[in-house]
Amino acid sequence: MMLNQGDIKVGVLVQINNDPYMVIKTDHNKTAQRRAVLKTKLKNLVNGSILEKSFQQGEKIEEAETETKAANYQYKTEIEALFMDNETFEQSSLPIEQISDKIKYLKEGTDVDILYFQGKAVALKLPIKIGLKVISAPPGVRGNSAGSVTKTVELETGAQINVPMFIDEGEVVIVNTDTGEYVGREQN
Repeated sequence: MMLNQGDIKVGVLVQINNDPYMVIKTDHNKTAQRRAVLKTKLKNLVNGSILEKSFQQGEKIEEAETETKAANYQYKTEIEALFMDNETFEQSSLPIEQISDKIKYLKEGTDVDILYFQGKAVALKLPIKIGLKVISAPPGVRGNSAGSVTKTVELETGAQINVPMFIDEGEVVIVNTDTGEYVGREQN
């Protein structure tokens, strides 16, 4: 399917030179008496490279035909993360460098979606919010509490995020996997 300039948004998958790319940034530019130009930043889902491309009004680009399968995160090695298909129980893997921004929010047994392009696993889609246990948190310091005061904690997966001062070690916090930000905490 061909996409128009108006269809190209963050998160859309397009195909350039037989490789799948995800749109990670868009910027519409329109100057007086000129056609609108869409400047984009695209991430190659096979090798992780970044491509900057501009689209003129009326220009079309091919949408990447992908397939999404539900899987379960098993474990990681130094070079890859392994997943098990929830239906066929087949294992697939993704290189760590390709999913380095997402692997820090994964613990064993987490359900994810794996994106396949031409039969090959190329990308990982996490749930928007994931609950993770705080394993290391500095004590909250009383005093300057004007505004939102935060501290950096370490989660069970090794990720570090900023949380409010009242979060303690052992609590489960909800993390937005797109932004890496604290959303809330699980109530017991």
